[in-house]
Amino acid sequence: MPFYNTKLKTLSRQLRNNMTDAERLLWSKIRAKQLKGYQFYRQRTIGNYIVDFYCPKAKLVIKLDGGQHYSNKGLEKDKISDDYIEEQKLKVLRFSDRDVFENLNGVVERIYELL
Repeated sequence: MPFYNTKLKTLSRQLRNNMTDAERLLWSKIRAKQLKGYQFYRQRTIGNYIVDFYCPKAKLVIKLDGGQHYSNKGLEKDKISDDYIEEQKLKVLRFSDRDVFENLNGVVERIYELL
């Protein structure tokens, strides 16, 4: 089980209660074991990071990226967090918010393939 930073618990809860539109849309397709019976969790803490979605059984992390992720600083931060998560023997799958809005079925299909 990945390291859990208890200091992020409150922030994780706030993020769950204030999901972005893209997160809400994807969540509607992966919640309640809809994909092959796999359980996903929202806004899960892994180490010092909070990931958008996590499926422990598949060892899969899903991240949705808004515009701030495409700046140099955002890309650098994402690389550091992805490297840490992959060191925990987890797969990281990233989608842009635009992917979710414009190609939700394709996004869900890609997740399904990795389960």
